[in-house]
Amino acid sequence: MSIGGIMDESNEEAEVISTKDWLITLIISAIPVVNIIMFFIWAFGDQTNPNKANWAKASLLWMVIVTGLVILLYVLIAVVIFGIAASN
Repeated sequence: MSIGGIMDESNEEAEVISTKDWLITLIISAIPVVNIIMFFIWAFGDQTNPNKANWAKASLLWMVIVTGLVILLYVLIAVVIFGIAASN
């Protein structure tokens, strides 16, 4: 795989992850709390396939983004509610 014109040898030797392995991965990622622990293990573990590691890192990043947006939404709703309550 080429990144900026430089060949990355580590990713070229990665095994293809089978459909069965992806199904197991998706089932594990659907279990609350266990999924977060496994995402960290898959993302930063030495024995993890680079493709699964990148997927786990992207999933963790999405979790952070969505959590931030939800917190922002809750704060916005709270400000609106308190604003309406204060005006009455």
